[in-house]
Amino acid sequence: MKQIWIVDDDDEMAQAITLMLKLLDCTARHFLKARLAATELLAGKRPDLIILDISMPEVTGIMMLEFVRRRPEWKDLPIIMLSSEATDVQIDEALGLGADAYVTKPVSIDELEAAMQSAFEKHGKM
Repeated sequence: MKQIWIVDDDDEMAQAITLMLKLLDCTARHFLKARLAATELLAGKRPDLIILDISMPEVTGIMMLEFVRRRPEWKDLPIIMLSSEATDVQIDEALGLGADAYVTKPVSIDELEAAMQSAFEKHGKM
């Protein structure tokens, strides 16, 4: 069973995604702040995939994405960006920085599953 980390300051959205992940036979762990997820990564814990909200206080999803992609040991960690906005500029920035997929809120289970499959395939983790 794949473990997915959800990094999103919107608790209701994270709960909805957690339920979708259960239906997709995955376990979920929710972090309200990117710093908490980063601390867990630095402590040696590692999920199979991270879903990162772009707009968060203090440390944004883009900042967290850059942090993860700078570390060689995490280069192959699949990351899906999540946002209530989907401008071409935002999508291009996220994908250019190493995100594997980009989904918009509210995300459907079909969109989430497709993004996860794409992210896993990019890293040879199906």
